[in-house]
Amino acid sequence: MNPQFPLYIVSKGRWESRLTSKAFERMKVPYSIIVEEQEYSDYCKVIDKSKVLVLDKEYQRKYDTFGPHGTDGTGSGPARNFAWDHSIARNFSWHWVMDDNIKAFYRMNRNLKLIVEDGTIFRCMEDFVLRYENIAMAGPCYYMFAYRKKPATIQAPFYLNTRIYSCNLIRNDVPFRWRGRYNEDTDLSLRMLKAGWCTVEFMAFQQGKTTTLSMNGGNTDTIYKVGTLAKSQQLAAMHPDVATVNYEFGRWHHFVDYSRFRKMNRLIKKPGIDILSEVNDYGMKLISIKEERAP
Repeated sequence: MNPQFPLYIVSKGRWESRLTSKAFERMKVPYSIIVEEQEYSDYCKVIDKSKVLVLDKEYQRKYDTFGPHGTDGTGSGPARNFAWDHSIARNFSWHWVMDDNIKAFYRMNRNLKLIVEDGTIFRCMEDFVLRYENIAMAGPCYYMFAYRKKPATIQAPFYLNTRIYSCNLIRNDVPFRWRGRYNEDTDLSLRMLKAGWCTVEFMAFQQGKTTTLSMNGGNTDTIYKVGTLAKSQQLAAMHPDVATVNYEFGRWHHFVDYSRFRKMNRLIKKPGIDILSEVNDYGMKLISIKEERAP
């Protein structure tokens, strides 16, 4: 089973590694990859050109970088906005947009993190958000943030009203667009939450994304080449009411307090939805146990 909404990968300088693209090819999940014009031929050498979209430069020229923090460059926000508008032009009500450094996708079940080999988990997440009136964005959590044996509690299948990172399912008619050179996913999540919308981070479904600055290409060679302080400072400038800058684990990080949104924003179920009428396993079967450490 595959997703009903289009999937877009935003990529720069990674036609050789192309981790997310390789994952989708293996899973036989349809996707498009958005690249800059000067790299189009490089990507077309390794990916079917029908899947490669060239970013309209107008999105870079008009992009709101939110101030002069850090180095030059726009980051991946323009390509994300291009994906948003591209999906609307195709008459879709939602779309997926994701980073280009995701090695694999997982389902966590019975304390095991299992690699999935098709697109069913994306359909599961889509069907979940479509039950509700007021979800603006959702996505799978990072592999490293979902614990197989969390002490003294059971891991929840999802969490409400937090940031959605790197693999985003976005409702097309919400009045937002990406902005900022850095942490644009955190900024978008916060603007949605402050406007009263809900976000959903799925713990049952996970993405094996590589860590920041661990791969060449993407933002590593451009806006992150001076380190991580500027990106944390920009987020604090965007949202001083909830964001602070801290130095931990050998580099600068941002910290965001989401507690008020978890208390205020509640899911509103669509009329006529009966969640408990039957269990839908989406045809998923455990063929073999293949657990692998993500990057």
